[in-house]
Amino acid sequence: MNSYGQPPAEYTNSNHLHSSVNFVAANWVSLVSDSSQLCYSESFNTSIPQSSVETQNVKMPMNPFCEIAVEEALRIKESGGGVGGGGHLHGTKTIDGPLYPLSIAKLLRPLVKVEKPGLLILGKQAIDDDCNQTGQMVAGLLNWPQGTFASKVVLDKQKQVVTVDREVDGGLETLCLDFPAVIITDLRLNRPRYATIPSIMKAKSKVITKYTPQDLNVEIKSDLEQVQVAEPPTRKAGVLVSSVDVLIDKLKNEAHVI
Repeated sequence: MNSYGQPPAEYTNSNHLHSSVNFVAANWVSLVSDSSQLCYSESFNTSIPQSSVETQNVKMPMNPFCEIAVEEALRIKESGGGVGGGGHLHGTKTIDGPLYPLSIAKLLRPLVKVEKPGLLILGKQAIDDDCNQTGQMVAGLLNWPQGTFASKVVLDKQKQVVTVDREVDGGLETLCLDFPAVIITDLRLNRPRYATIPSIMKAKSKVITKYTPQDLNVEIKSDLEQVQVAEPPTRKAGVLVSSVDVLIDKLKNEAHVI
């Protein structure tokens, strides 16, 4: 849980498996999109028929990269360097069917036009599907410059630019982006704080503006179809061997790996 508190449970699930989306607009900051995903430490079962993962009564924490996005927006707000944005939450009502990155990007676009933020900050990717697509897609739809894999963000309100250090294979790349821009956070951008009890209580008292895809004139559809989800085969129990010769024999004649 982040230091901004957490909205009511019905608005906390926002990845492709849960068909609802959260948008946080922090005061004096950009619009921030956050999401939740399956907890990596949980055990899951496939649905019947085997077309998805069963999510009933499964723990759904916030996506770690989205926590970083919200934390960065809060730090910008607290430093007095924010650009645009309101002071309330937007939540879409539950949607029947899966949500994929392009659908989420299309939902974000009209909300950005309502809020008119200087920055749109998103987590790099969800840790369940690892798509890493929503930020880039919404930047394309908005025709905004983008700084992906951001490990450092510095705002200059006078020049109306943001400098982004991004991690690439060869080291660090520094970009200077004009406002408005899309920032996609990487793991090392910051360390999210835990929410305090007063912050949680304040968050619960916030007025939540609800939008449906119909309100935003967005049709939720996908060209992708998830055909089957299957559990990996059960591994056989290990065996103890008496010598190296026996091990080599089993690897060669039973496992067929040498």
